[in-house]
Amino acid sequence: MNRTCIATAIIAGLAGFAHHASAVNLNPNGLGQVLVYPYYTVNAGQQTLLSVANTTNVGKAVKVRFREGYNGRDVLDFNVFLSRFDVWTAVVFKLSDADIAGDGAGIFTTDKTCMAPTLAQGPLSNGAGYQKFLNYAYTGADSDTGPTTEDRTNEGHFEIITMADVVPTSTLDHDISHVNGVPSRCTSAEADFEANSATVAPTSGLFGSVSIVDAAEGTFYAYNADAIDGFTYTTLNTTSGDPQPTLASANDRGSPLTATSRVFADGESLTSTFSGTHKIDAVSSVFAAENIYNEYVTTPDGAIGTDWVLTFPTKRFYVDPQFVTDVIPPFEHLFGALDSNGAGLSCTVVELSSFDREENVIVNRTDCGFICPPGPRPSSICLETNVIRFGATSVLGSKLLTQNFQSLGQGMVKLSLAGLGHDMNPANNGNVFHGLPVTGFAATKFVNGFVPLPGGGYALANYTAAYHHRATIHCTNNGLCS
Repeated sequence: MNRTCIATAIIAGLAGFAHHASAVNLNPNGLGQVLVYPYYTVNAGQQTLLSVANTTNVGKAVKVRFREGYNGRDVLDFNVFLSRFDVWTAVVFKLSDADIAGDGAGIFTTDKTCMAPTLAQGPLSNGAGYQKFLNYAYTGADSDTGPTTEDRTNEGHFEIITMADVVPTSTLDHDISHVNGVPSRCTSAEADFEANSATVAPTSGLFGSVSIVDAAEGTFYAYNADAIDGFTYTTLNTTSGDPQPTLASANDRGSPLTATSRVFADGESLTSTFSGTHKIDAVSSVFAAENIYNEYVTTPDGAIGTDWVLTFPTKRFYVDPQFVTDVIPPFEHLFGALDSNGAGLSCTVVELSSFDREENVIVNRTDCGFICPPGPRPSSICLETNVIRFGATSVLGSKLLTQNFQSLGQGMVKLSLAGLGHDMNPANNGNVFHGLPVTGFAATKFVNGFVPLPGGGYALANYTAAYHHRATIHCTNNGLCS
């Protein structure tokens, strides 16, 4: 082979490798183009404090979108323009907690980072503007059989999607860059962004976190956002209020009509490409879990309790009549289908097995007459964002309670998501992921009313923690996936 042929072969090989490397994945280091935050709440006197950080030396235009917990319908979205090495923070709060009329949630920020539109309602007592969450996506002609009241906005999850990187020294870059802590010209940022002449395909580099805080009670649940990398190789620019981009906007380098995922399972890297309307499966596959594991701690008097948050971040693309005319596996019912499922629900049957700390199976059933045999219990999980309660009350004050399991004591739960037809659409190479696309965490609270004080007496102390779920992954392809 002559030198020209060798060079051509090397270039072709590198190009093939580069294309293979362009794949949607959950970055274990926590940095990505897309951030998925499994839960926010304003119930029970709590606020949700959120942050997103840009670790790179280029600006980024991102879409921030909040989704209510029942069906993942939009309740608010806007654009944020992060300058280089910028951090944007905000607080989600209950309107009535701030003496504002309404039963829903709102958001405020004292951050100087450019937003479009700005949060112009208010000001609040701290001088910040705010914006109430909106119910337009699930009321009137858009009603989906779920609740139509404002309080449907009080719990859910949210996502931040990088639409583009900002070209250094461009007009938009000048607009959003901070001078003495303040951006130069936020009022022009959206217009210059819409001109689409100062942006390029986004790179990675975002991370985020959430703290669910009740200042009066002294509780604090903190978690890190899931970071999706390799999501897009084109700009995804849209104006504020535009329903795009979404998690279905994933694309491959040089091939916008396909999306490839890379999933790490049992030490192996599994590569799967999905086409056309099934591109959302690339994102779903990186969240697909056969089993979910986590711990629980409870006491009969309610002094200790645990909630599990289970969020299906892509579920709406499989069950919402806005996207599909019939349910798509791995889910079982259209949202609100008037069959055995019921209005305002999209239920999926899973199996829950609980074990105490000494290997014993814990039985908490009364549906079998006299004594229930040990073994897994069938349960239904019916929303896009779900909260399972272990204990007398929900430690998160959730109204999205899917299942309640009381008096289990302490131990571990295995939630089986595979089986019962919970198989995803096959990838182009035949890989099939079994289970459901899920993320979330366990939140635990310990209440101690007998903390001794110097000089006598006792103080009340609350201790809280949040632990990300652990998962197993199951993929088949006439045997082993690759």
